[in-house]
Amino acid sequence: MAAASHLAALVTMLIVAAAALSAAPVARGQDASASAPAPAPAAPKTITAILTKAGQFTKFLQLLQSTREAEQITNQLKGKSSSGGLTVFAPPDNAFTALPVGTLNSLSDQQKTSLVQFHVVSQVMPSSQLETVSNPLRTQAGETVPGKYPLNITADGTNVNVSTGVVNATLDGTPLYASDRLVVYQVNKVLLPWALYGPPLPPAPAPAPAESKKKKKKVAPDAVADAPAADEAAGTTTSEAAARRGMRGVGAGSSYVAVAVAAAAVWWWGV
Repeated sequence: MAAASHLAALVTMLIVAAAALSAAPVARGQDASASAPAPAPAAPKTITAILTKAGQFTKFLQLLQSTREAEQITNQLKGKSSSGGLTVFAPPDNAFTALPVGTLNSLSDQQKTSLVQFHVVSQVMPSSQLETVSNPLRTQAGETVPGKYPLNITADGTNVNVSTGVVNATLDGTPLYASDRLVVYQVNKVLLPWALYGPPLPPAPAPAPAESKKKKKKVAPDAVADAPAADEAAGTTTSEAAARRGMRGVGAGSSYVAVAVAAAAVWWWGV
């Protein structure tokens, strides 16, 4: 009986040990899953977060914040005012360092706002569409007519050039950030618009005066109508003169006949 009891106890211990061994991998798996790293946070959605993460855009960030354009961009992306999304051209710090002294300090607050808006286009332009953009691009600064805020992009493969009429810059064709609502590119120069930094345009030429049409002298209808009458009057006068001459000729002939008759009568009576 004692041997049977020991055997039963041994079997029980073996069963418990087997159960413990089979449960150990599950526990280890649970520990492994618990220690796995958390998924990466979602990509930043604000222009401030994007440029801060990219680094080397301190000067442009300062302008975005001082003009409150960073807030405007965020609000536009959230609302319906930019249904086509936005594209931002961001110059790095070395682009600002390369500017002549006083380039920014000479601007008023409103002009600084226009300068920042000149770097924002109210449409999403992925790199695949840079070769087919319609120039000049309309930025949030406003008009694209010469002397205002025209912006032209020309692309040839990986070479993308941006021209303002004042500076020619190079665009990095690989965006710093791209989504269906916002695309951010790095541009190697600050985009200086013509309206703020370009020379004044020459005044438009005055329109040519309208050519004066020389008035042709028209013959008065009365004068034209009177012309035949004048001819008739002239003809009548000539006829009358001829008649008078004829009458004078007839009168002279009659006088000669009378003299001849008188002479014959005297001669007759003398005989």
